[in-house]
Amino acid sequence: MRRALVIGSEGNIGKPLCEYLKLTGYEVLASDIKPGWRENFVMADITNPSDLIPAFEWGPDVVFLLGAMVSRVTCEQASSLAVNTNLSGVQNVLDLSKKYAVKLVYFSTSEVYGPDMVVMDEESSPKPNNRYGLTKLLSESLVRYENEKYGLKAVILRPFMIYDENETFGDHRSAMIRFAYNLALNKPVIVHTRSERGWMHISDAVRCIEAAADLDSFEIINIGSPDIFPVADLAEMIRNEMNADKTLIHYEKIPKQMTLIKNPVLSKQEKLLGIVPEVDIAEGVKLVCQKVKERLAFEGMLNGQLNSPEISEWKYYKKNVDIK
Repeated sequence: MRRALVIGSEGNIGKPLCEYLKLTGYEVLASDIKPGWRENFVMADITNPSDLIPAFEWGPDVVFLLGAMVSRVTCEQASSLAVNTNLSGVQNVLDLSKKYAVKLVYFSTSEVYGPDMVVMDEESSPKPNNRYGLTKLLSESLVRYENEKYGLKAVILRPFMIYDENETFGDHRSAMIRFAYNLALNKPVIVHTRSERGWMHISDAVRCIEAAADLDSFEIINIGSPDIFPVADLAEMIRNEMNADKTLIHYEKIPKQMTLIKNPVLSKQEKLLGIVPEVDIAEGVKLVCQKVKERLAFEGMLNGQLNSPEISEWKYYKKNVDIK
């Protein structure tokens, strides 16, 4: 049985990746800076590499490095932390991967390309215009250097707009989950005029990430959906699913340091990874909207905001039985 170490296991990509790897026959050791008191979990910060030594001594065949400081906004606000995590932290994992002769799959970002590239090809010269994209591009250079200089086996993935119906709610999450959350609560959403994206469902993304572990050569690979879709149309589809008012969709010019249109070349994804996305945008919107409704209904139960016979029974149980 192959062994996989997933660093960044508690994130929106890490959690479903761990589950998918287990289903495909891997023995998985999870690791994250967030506490997780359970079997087969190591709490570690990649900026403190000694904490990761037990995970590498466990003997993984492949390391999936998803741990990073993400978000354009947060990386601008906390520049030193972004540099320390996304560069020094990555170098620490590279050093351990070399020492223990482990294959590395490094999860980068589409933000490395910047706003001026009409077609985003892996063979082009990216020009990021925000600190998040810059630190990830520089960390890619570290991975490439270790491969060329010291023979580290590695693959770099550049993801484009991955979404998940179970994704954490928040202001800096994907547009899909933010739109569904806000419109379900009759809150406004902001659409950047003329912006376009391709959205990849998590079920397709984890297949790409796992497939990268089987490549023998060093590669940089875009992963995403080939169907580039206006964000305004996405907002309208979600509004219809949520039966929300049209006035809740607001339009603004795209802020500086963001990319208007992301149009990736995905030939390597299909040729090298053998992955063609199976979940289209219409199915994805329905999955997200249905799940968001269920999650908000459950939160409403906890806050005493909803009433039904089933919820009344649940409240009685919660009041009279000690549940943690």
